[in-house]
Amino acid sequence: MILRPCLEKIRPLLHFKNPLNTHYCSHSYAIDLEEETQTNSSKFSDYSHAHHLFDESPQRVSLNNHLLFEYSRNNFNEKALNLFVGIHRTGLSIDGSSLSCILKVSSCLFDSIFGKQVHTLCIKSGYFDNVSVGTSLVDMYMKTENVDEGQKMFDEMEDKNVVTWTSLLSGYSCNKLVDRALQVFHMMLVRGVEPNAFTFAAVLGVLADKCAVGKGIQVHTVVIKCGFEAITSVGNSLINMYLKSGMVREATTVFEGMGNRNEVSWNGMIAGVELTRSIYVTAIKLCTSLKELVFARQLHGRVTKNGFYLDNNIRTALMVSYTKSGDIDDAFKLFSILHSFRNVVSWTAMIGGYMQNNRPEQAAHLFCQMKKDGIRPNDFTYSTILAAHPSISLFQVHAEVVKTKYQSSPTVGTALLDAYVKTGNTDEAAKVFEEIDEKDIIAWSAMLSGYAQKGDIQSAVGVFRQLTKSGVCPNEFTFSSVINACVTSMASVEQGKQFHGRAIKSGHSNALCVSSALVTMYAKRGNIESANEIFKRQQVRDLVSWNSMISGYAQHGNGRKALKIFEEMQKRNLDMDNITFIGIISACTHAGLVNEGQKYFDMMVNDLHISPKMEIYSCMVDLYSRAGMLDKAMALIDEMPFSAGAIVWRTLLAASRVHRNVELGKCAAENLISLQPHDSSAYVLLSNLYAATGDWQERAKVRKLMDVRKVKKEIGYSWIEVKNKTYSFMAGDVSHPLSDDIYMKLDELSVRLKDEGYQPDTNYVLHDVEDEHKEAILSRHSERLAIAFGLIATSPGIPIQIVKNLRVCGDCHTVIKLISKIEGREIVVRDSNRFHHFKGGLCSCGDYW
Repeated sequence: MILRPCLEKIRPLLHFKNPLNTHYCSHSYAIDLEEETQTNSSKFSDYSHAHHLFDESPQRVSLNNHLLFEYSRNNFNEKALNLFVGIHRTGLSIDGSSLSCILKVSSCLFDSIFGKQVHTLCIKSGYFDNVSVGTSLVDMYMKTENVDEGQKMFDEMEDKNVVTWTSLLSGYSCNKLVDRALQVFHMMLVRGVEPNAFTFAAVLGVLADKCAVGKGIQVHTVVIKCGFEAITSVGNSLINMYLKSGMVREATTVFEGMGNRNEVSWNGMIAGVELTRSIYVTAIKLCTSLKELVFARQLHGRVTKNGFYLDNNIRTALMVSYTKSGDIDDAFKLFSILHSFRNVVSWTAMIGGYMQNNRPEQAAHLFCQMKKDGIRPNDFTYSTILAAHPSISLFQVHAEVVKTKYQSSPTVGTALLDAYVKTGNTDEAAKVFEEIDEKDIIAWSAMLSGYAQKGDIQSAVGVFRQLTKSGVCPNEFTFSSVINACVTSMASVEQGKQFHGRAIKSGHSNALCVSSALVTMYAKRGNIESANEIFKRQQVRDLVSWNSMISGYAQHGNGRKALKIFEEMQKRNLDMDNITFIGIISACTHAGLVNEGQKYFDMMVNDLHISPKMEIYSCMVDLYSRAGMLDKAMALIDEMPFSAGAIVWRTLLAASRVHRNVELGKCAAENLISLQPHDSSAYVLLSNLYAATGDWQERAKVRKLMDVRKVKKEIGYSWIEVKNKTYSFMAGDVSHPLSDDIYMKLDELSVRLKDEGYQPDTNYVLHDVEDEHKEAILSRHSERLAIAFGLIATSPGIPIQIVKNLRVCGDCHTVIKLISKIEGREIVVRDSNRFHHFKGGLCSCGDYW
């Protein structure tokens, strides 16, 4: 043994004494050992530190044993011996666990002399009768070929357990004393000692060596009776026994019945069975499912050697295995060799391989080549290639599907409608959906998901109701899709809550995709507290959940809470993406945390090496712009690695409007109009900028340009939901049946607002009219009408929540703060930028939005 010289050096140091009579300590020894451990492996730095402190710790025995165990478990036997020697020489306490552990080390080193010295220490320390220590002594003597000593130790033990019996049995087996090993097993059964998995593995190994298959069958019966047939090690021992006895059929039966097979299982069968083509195909397919590319290559070599290489099924199975393991080029080499043996299965497998490896262009090319070679696609081919859009013509493949009458196939139909959904064409998707003969839950969920992605809440809810009426049980993906549909502002808040309740009732609410959808839905519909409650209850969280909470807190004005969530992600070393940083930089933007936002941007680019997308640059421009740092915002735009998009220029233009920087606003507007000439926001923001600076002539020019280009300004609306019904208002609206009451409430509020010191800020009226008229215009803004209706239509104290499609103006923001105070109501306003929570005369945004 390599470690034998080391043992010879250690042994003289071990002068066994009663630890209670040893009075000197070895603190320096502990330090030396710590340094030695650190040089050996950084992995054990924590354990070394624990050893350095054992002199001072009240839990010294536990710490010593823990360190001994770690050294032993990781085969650092020399260090285990050094540590044990140091413990003993310093007079520190040694218990049964210490002794059991060091005896196992002796067994591993095959050193019976050292083991006998420990045996003596066991007797002197009073641990001789300890079951664990006694069992370790039996095991040590058996493994060091001191069979008689091992048997003697076993006989002297008063208390024995199944581990003790198994150690004796295994000892006899290792020492080739087969008959005595079988006798031990027989005695166990007679005395009522129930064998464990290790016992069965040991005795089956003995029977295999003796080719005693008759007794082996009897043991197999006991294995089944005791419920150990599912244990992998026991199954492997049964396979080994049957194969050594030439009973291939029985070995195969055991193999096929094993729920968990490992390399020993497979190697045993491969070595002992004459493998057929079908067995090779099965084995290669298993490699595919487990992504065991190395083993698949070994099987590839074996089939080549055995002459099975030309078998088409084997080649196809190998090809699929390579594609699913990411080795698409080797898969194509195999496919190229097939030549005349290619059929629709191998073509489809290769097309699917390219799709799985994100190479849709090659998949589309192969699909076209397949048809040129006269191979007719089947339903699996079509359902595979449809995912390659836009590399293939969706309408052309659809025409082929109809021509070959595959449109009613559930797999093809679902793939086709999914492709249309991804292009946003829900009308065509719905037509395909209706043609599917037997709609499964996947088809229903795909159709529902399409409507959800488009924000068509009514159609999504309609599909959900239709599927339940059809007797189809919604699954977690169905609930996830319909809950995502409830995110849109057109959905009723109660609808989301109802689907939440149904998900709970059906047992799907804890599914990750459902709980993540709920977090997103509640966060985006103004109920950040409920979102947080679901987030905290999630046992497993995906990136969607983390991002939703960060973005949610950012939009609700809780920038610090968003930062806290982000810091928790950092502690857990979780992956982050552009959406994560859009959320966290937005949180910094809304809270005015410019330095923090810059820090996170630098972290993203320099530390995490995530390439910022256009939205990230827009967030950074927004961060600087809101803080009045317009020059820095413009400098960032100039430094971008690509041309600024509309979202960036729109952000800068809005900031120029707030800070009344005409030159910069004009520059941003020109760039935005060149990119989106029919988007009204550029014209409106620019005209508002001119109006805010009193340049009515330039404002008129912009308005005239809008008329010439037939650009329509988006009309401002505000929505409020009362008793599951949604009411919408526009500025100066008189269409509501309760209009008289609404305006009467506004007049009442006007008086009370002035009593609170309110003075209208007519700068927010962008018309060249008298101040008195400007005040009237302000008082009729859509959000004020919606809030007034909410006040008269709901009971006192009930929170009011409204949604506005445009940004709330500064004067309305001041008014709503005062209304929340004088009415004693919490008012939540969701405008185009964020949520504003008004309560007691204050807003969650801190007047920084």
